[in-house]
Amino acid sequence: MGGAARAIVMTLVAVLSLAIAGGAIAVTQLTGNIETADMAALGTNRPKQVLPKDPNAGTPLNIVVMGSDSRSGDNDALAGGGEMGARSDTTVVMHISGDRSRIEMISIPRDSTVDVPSCTTTDDTTTAELYGTKFNSAFSQGVQAGGEVADGALCAVKTVEELTGVYMDGFIVVDFAGFSAMVDAVGGVEVCVEEEIYSAEANHLSLAPGIHTLKGQKALDYARARKGDGLGDNSDLGRIGRQQEIMASLARTVMSQEVLTNPSKTLKFLKAVTGSLTMNKELASIDGLAGLAYSLRNVRPDTITFMTVPNEYDPNNTANVVWTDDAVQLWDDVKHDRPLGSDPDDPSAAPSASASADGAAEDEESTGTEAGTGAGADEGGKGSESEPTPTSTEIKQAGEEAFTGADTTKVCG
Repeated sequence: MGGAARAIVMTLVAVLSLAIAGGAIAVTQLTGNIETADMAALGTNRPKQVLPKDPNAGTPLNIVVMGSDSRSGDNDALAGGGEMGARSDTTVVMHISGDRSRIEMISIPRDSTVDVPSCTTTDDTTTAELYGTKFNSAFSQGVQAGGEVADGALCAVKTVEELTGVYMDGFIVVDFAGFSAMVDAVGGVEVCVEEEIYSAEANHLSLAPGIHTLKGQKALDYARARKGDGLGDNSDLGRIGRQQEIMASLARTVMSQEVLTNPSKTLKFLKAVTGSLTMNKELASIDGLAGLAYSLRNVRPDTITFMTVPNEYDPNNTANVVWTDDAVQLWDDVKHDRPLGSDPDDPSAAPSASASADGAAEDEESTGTEAGTGAGADEGGKGSESEPTPTSTEIKQAGEEAFTGADTTKVCG
């Protein structure tokens, strides 16, 4: 694999951005040096507005989202060295509840010891089964056999289904250039750095303690960094925690009032999103994405949960991890659309019981600061009316325990 870490996937943001920007697209079309007129002059006796429909309304969705380190196109310049080819060291199962009230982002450690089933690529090549190998071998083997990123994604999806027993509705893959462009489109993301960081393998990333607004290249370097000073135990598990934090930060930024009221930034972000994704054709339907996005319009930072599959070190290979018995309950919750960690025998744990698909809290507003880092907005920081107060004062350990986009994971200053 080499020393360089791979890309982080930010596809959660792609889905959320579509939901947020749906109403702003029409406004975007009116920007520029053109004359405008107030539509109110048309009166109220007009045809009924047709809102986007979610083709899977009432049905939970499970989407495998992956980051690819493909060196094609603009990706090579951003990679800063490393091996050629295409691998995925970041895989997240995104569970969207049937009532569209919550999203769970479940990270799968790349170093999980697993068996990889045989899969068929887009050119009908059949891969061999692999036993006792790293989870990310599934993606790599698919690309090697079929030659396309989509082939890697298909093999990874089949492996996830075999491991979890949960049906996956689709996949999305984001590459280096796509992630960098997404972050730049929203003006960067805030992260809290508790101690000085230096990573030679991540383009010589150097960050002093404190709050930083990271833009494209540096945000990518931070997401990829695994080995170096100030990066914990230099493990993939530690990197997963930082990736979850940056996903939460980027989601908060996309849902912030500034993005909502800035059509040019919204348009730039949407271009970055749509230009950097590989996905299955069923999921890629514009009508379907628009409907799904609209149905997610009430999702807030505190209804997005980030966690890692419960694991422990592999006794036969300490460089790897194995999933614990708690993972069985986790995937059973996902399969039956229950909030993670709920009691299956509790009536309140019924699938998607917390809200209707239309969302009863559409007009509710919450206040707060950058709770995901516990740092608040710095001098140049930006607050958001959509950000709720932290759910507790407890500091959650990203990567090791579940947290929401409104929880505190680090404290700076």
